[in-house]
Amino acid sequence: MTDLSTTLGRLRLANPVLVASGTFGYAKEMAGVVDFARLGGVIPKTVTRHPRAGSTPPRTFETPSGMLNAIGLDNDGIDHFIHHHLPYLRTLPTAIIANIAGESEDDFIAMAEQIGREAGLDALELNLSCPNVAGGIDFAIDPERTSRVVRGVREVCPLPLIAKLTPNVTDIVPVAQAAAEAGADAVSLVNTFVGMAIDWKRRKPILGNVTGGLSGPAIKPLALRLVWRVSRHVDVPVIGIGGIATLDDVMEFLLAGASVVQLGTVNFYDPTASVRIVDSLPGALASLGAASVREVVGTLRVG
Repeated sequence: MTDLSTTLGRLRLANPVLVASGTFGYAKEMAGVVDFARLGGVIPKTVTRHPRAGSTPPRTFETPSGMLNAIGLDNDGIDHFIHHHLPYLRTLPTAIIANIAGESEDDFIAMAEQIGREAGLDALELNLSCPNVAGGIDFAIDPERTSRVVRGVREVCPLPLIAKLTPNVTDIVPVAQAAAEAGADAVSLVNTFVGMAIDWKRRKPILGNVTGGLSGPAIKPLALRLVWRVSRHVDVPVIGIGGIATLDDVMEFLLAGASVVQLGTVNFYDPTASVRIVDSLPGALASLGAASVREVVGTLRVG
């Protein structure tokens, strides 16, 4: 029998397929179409310390090879999440990984301390890299600042920590190393690439925020390379994110060095993709002569 289980430091998952924050709501929205028990885990929408109205519309735009979004972390704040969404999430038969974003280092620490006291969460993902919030991306472009946030959170929160990093840097490896050395159990690679769209007839940007985060198939080759690079230089597990929509995509990320993957943009147009991929994994692993996910992670043959 094929063993689909995998680990992210202290966190053990039934299989390596997660659904990414911001693409799956707070899970209840998907209850009618997805069997949560067949997922490795759910990462609900990012929450902030205080309610946020988000960016000025339009907030999304479909490109020929993906999607631009500038949602701006629209949410009702961490208190609302804990009292309104967490009770439902606790009932789900899969791992629940909360996702938080702060406007300052103190914000991250305060939220992590608060959410770390709550039952029903299996891990915490730190959104250090949202490109659509003023200052939000700054936490993951500077290794020292990344280190301070992760270390501060580590001191107050008992949950396994995942640092979600931005690709919008010259070299992502030092940032990932800083997160790992500061106490992150894993790193998520990558958040969206900053892009824009223009209505040339009106001489105006299409997004109300002018720029937004590009996700979907267009960024897969770029994300794949970053996962491969970081997995060879950092001693914590890597979570692959970026244009993953098929079984082939998942297998490529696993071979490149990802222990786990997150499906994001595909959830908007095919929310059942994650379940189909999980069902197809045993056959794909068997075709490589593997009886477990762990046997194929990082086994890309180069040279």
